[in-house]
Amino acid sequence: MKIKIIALGKIKEKYLQSGIDEFLKRLTPYASVEIVELSPIEIRDANLVEKVLDEEGEKILSRINPTSFVITLEIEGKQFSSEDFAKKIENLTNDGVGEVVFVIGSSFGISKKVSARANLKMSLSKMTFLHRFARLILIEQIYRAFKIIKGEAYHK
Repeated sequence: MKIKIIALGKIKEKYLQSGIDEFLKRLTPYASVEIVELSPIEIRDANLVEKVLDEEGEKILSRINPTSFVITLEIEGKQFSSEDFAKKIENLTNDGVGEVVFVIGSSFGISKKVSARANLKMSLSKMTFLHRFARLILIEQIYRAFKIIKGEAYHK
């Protein structure tokens, strides 16, 4: 399976990038994972948030193939246990989905157009995390999902 993570912004903290790199390396036997970092647009006026989200949304949508299964990370999205998330990934694989695209928007969220394109809207937690942590948490959960699917040690 091919997995693409589209995220706004770059990871500047070395400790976060180190963790992301470690899980990307661990994922190599299970899936091809690509991270696409897009530059967020700076918002200087709170009245322009919607306009900026639309502009960022166009950049995001241009990176998504029409046949991709899209999962957006959204506050109001569905929450999964690790086991349920693994089952979802397994079902997508069994259904012949070639590419799953995860979208992590900016700290202001994602545009309505990107949300409408989503096949699934997912929330990582009811808790609030620093926006940069979402990428590491997501990649770790993808890795955990493959370990669960394969019945390999790591999950517990």
